Amino acid sequence: MEPGAIHKVLVVDDSRLQRRILSSSLKKWGFDVIEADSGEQAMEICAQSMPDLILSDWVMPGMTGVEFCRTFRRLNSDKYCYFILLTSKSEKNEVAQGLDAGADDFLIKPVDADELRARISAGDRILGMQRELSRKNQMIARALDELKVAHDAIDKDLIQARKIQESLVPEFSRDFGRSRVSLLLKPCGHIGGDLVGMFSPGENRLGFYSIDVSGHGITSAMMTARLGGYLSSLYFDQNVAMEKRFGKFYALRPPQEVASTLNSRLIADAGIEEYFTMVYAIMDLRSGLLKMVQAGHPHPLLLRADGSAEFIGEGGVPIGLLPDIPYTQYQTQMHPGDRLLLYSDGFTECRLENGEMLEPEGLLSLVRDCDPQQGGQEFLDDLFWRLTQVMSAEHGLEDDVSATFLEFNGP
Repeated sequence: MEPGAIHKVLVVDDSRLQRRILSSSLKKWGFDVIEADSGEQAMEICAQSMPDLILSDWVMPGMTGVEFCRTFRRLNSDKYCYFILLTSKSEKNEVAQGLDAGADDFLIKPVDADELRARISAGDRILGMQRELSRKNQMIARALDELKVAHDAIDKDLIQARKIQESLVPEFSRDFGRSRVSLLLKPCGHIGGDLVGMFSPGENRLGFYSIDVSGHGITSAMMTARLGGYLSSLYFDQNVAMEKRFGKFYALRPPQEVASTLNSRLIADAGIEEYFTMVYAIMDLRSGLLKMVQAGHPHPLLLRADGSAEFIGEGGVPIGLLPDIPYTQYQTQMHPGDRLLLYSDGFTECRLENGEMLEPEGLLSLVRDCDPQQGGQEFLDDLFWRLTQVMSAEHGLEDDVSATFLEFNGP
């Protein structure tokens, strides 16, 4: 007999003759055999070196075969041992007692050699499958450990990436004379694909925007980093929304030109498949004239001082999607006390408990529920909190949420 998973066999019987009979057959079949004359001695042997198979008599003085089996199964070992009880008992309740103690199989004494070989072969197959399963589980455990190490490293990198991304928005609220711009940026993961910002090349001149890059995660975040450079609030010479005049000061370029420039740059970059939606607006704080371009982004919400509200804009194609797209400039007159909210579709496409989306009407309802005395950052924080109260608890925040909020109070 060619042993497979079973190599070492422990024979436990208080009868020396029975041990010799069994050992003789087992050695003839190629097994390494160890003998024990009691359960106590067998336990000492197992504690030192775990066998692959145990053949134990049921009836022995001191520790019985069942007691030995039960005690043996309490040993803390990574290696499983197949246990066969040898007994003259064939009653069902006796068999159940042995199984409950942890026995794998039974043989009725006197033991027939052919039946013993067949039972060992069956045990060998079972033990082989068990050990193969154990080996694969160990491989899986090692792989999971390696994945955890990799995940921890990625998680650490993403935390650092988030700090870098947050640096793209150096300030979340800034006063421009009597007016103020406030920003909200809430990624649904460590990093996100939304970007908001503002800049001013001089008194009473203001530019601000809301951007949503397609997709999520690292690729989108890398794109926002690039766009943050294109629309820098610190380095005007790099900002495509500005141009230097007479070598002395910077002026704001018309919004439709800014959109066309960004579209040309993105289309020209081979290998980049991402695109983004945007609302970019400039404001003359002396006259209250607002000019903006809308490129696939949700319609801005204009909140009038008299309590009325309207969604403004004329739509448009996302930037980086198609070459040579003409972008249309939209303009409107704002008056002191008016407010303008630019927001990403993380608001309007937020899933509610009923499975539907918030939609623009739902956003307007949330805005009206906010305290009218709140302004700036407090207003945006309150608006986001109200969004979290109506969103689906099952799905949570599925997209980045961002907003740019202008409060116009005259020059």
